Amino acid sequence: MLKNLSLLFVFVITFSLQAQDATKTDTTAVKKVEFKIDKEAVLTLDGTIKSFYKVISAKKDTVRNWKQFKYLFKKDAKLIPCGKDKMGVYHVGYLSPDEYKKKSSDWFKNNGFIQNEIHRKTEIYGNMAHAFSTFEAYHKTSDEEPFLRGINSIQLLYDEERWWIINIYWTHETYRNLIPKDYLPPRKKI
Repeated sequence: MLKNLSLLFVFVITFSLQAQDATKTDTTAVKKVEFKIDKEAVLTLDGTIKSFYKVISAKKDTVRNWKQFKYLFKKDAKLIPCGKDKMGVYHVGYLSPDEYKKKSSDWFKNNGFIQNEIHRKTEIYGNMAHAFSTFEAYHKTSDEEPFLRGINSIQLLYDEERWWIINIYWTHETYRNLIPKDYLPPRKKI
């Protein structure tokens, strides 16, 4: 089941969403949310990664702070999902932050998507950093088990003023491609 959900998520997010029936909605009672950019969040590497997880996560029927999302990425940055199709062939997609927003907004709104980082391995050299960030994803905060796990490979640049996300390349865990224990939190001793 995890495999099917993983594949569904990869294809829903990566490749074009089918046009949905246009329905009229009474927006007179909807309060417009004005999001602000948290410029302090990108001053540290940890803050930048935490800001990514915070902005990408929200319950069903909740609008994300896409202004903050876009602010995290350097010009020409890419979001690169990777996964196998039904024939077992790996595919990748290359999305700008704007394309990612466009392709994922409706799915996120209709399903809820709360992504939590559960482990991170980071390497830094000069002004560049690479983080292997293991995540779990839930539809609701009350869910007992994640519907999806995987690893985000996050490349970042420090320009002497702030951290920028250059790319996020990820894949989901499958029963044939389990997350290695080196990329999971240590087990608690009883």
